[in-house]
Amino acid sequence: MIINVAIDGPSGAGKSTVARAAAQKLGYIYVDTGALYRTVGLNAIRKGFATDNADEVMKSLEGITVELKFSDGAQRVVLNGEDVSDYIRTPEVSMAASNVSAVPGVRAFLFDLQRDIAKNNSCIMDGRDIGTVVLPDAEVKIFLTASAEIRAKRRYDELIAKGSDVEYKDVYEDLIKRDYNDSHRETAPLKPAEDSVFIDSSDFDFEQTVEKVISVIEEKTK
Repeated sequence: MIINVAIDGPSGAGKSTVARAAAQKLGYIYVDTGALYRTVGLNAIRKGFATDNADEVMKSLEGITVELKFSDGAQRVVLNGEDVSDYIRTPEVSMAASNVSAVPGVRAFLFDLQRDIAKNNSCIMDGRDIGTVVLPDAEVKIFLTASAEIRAKRRYDELIAKGSDVEYKDVYEDLIKRDYNDSHRETAPLKPAEDSVFIDSSDFDFEQTVEKVISVIEEKTK
């Protein structure tokens, strides 16, 4: 039996790391849809297109291929044959991802890829419109969030650990801006699915959040 789990939530909520850990423990495939939008954003940046201009974003899609590859449950994202998994986590690419995700043509471009993976695999898929648009019939839907301050601090620590030269204030301001963009865009805005389970991880550590997500999944699928 194939089980699909949709985890939605705002930027910096820890969706990717939590979903990846939960999927590994449950033996599911983990699908980070945000990585797909980041890859489209990275492609536009590399080609010199403005990511806040829908026409230019659509031009940037001409001739590109985006693939997800899985190795031992770990996801790698491939752009035009190049593994770009390590190039898509900068603040610049984060904002580009937020911009391109507001373009309906980009969402359509990536839609079938996401659906096909879910149709053929038990998976945990995270993003901003998984439970509402991509997998509306998912067996489990979770909306994972935390306070803006906590989310910004987590993202800041992550970037510092990777050697990025960033200021907390800038990370926080980028996060607030992305929250607004994601929740106010016309196409598939960020919002909880009506039948989703709400999890606020502000007071949880990583392991507690993973265990909470797993408990919800097990309760919903038993």
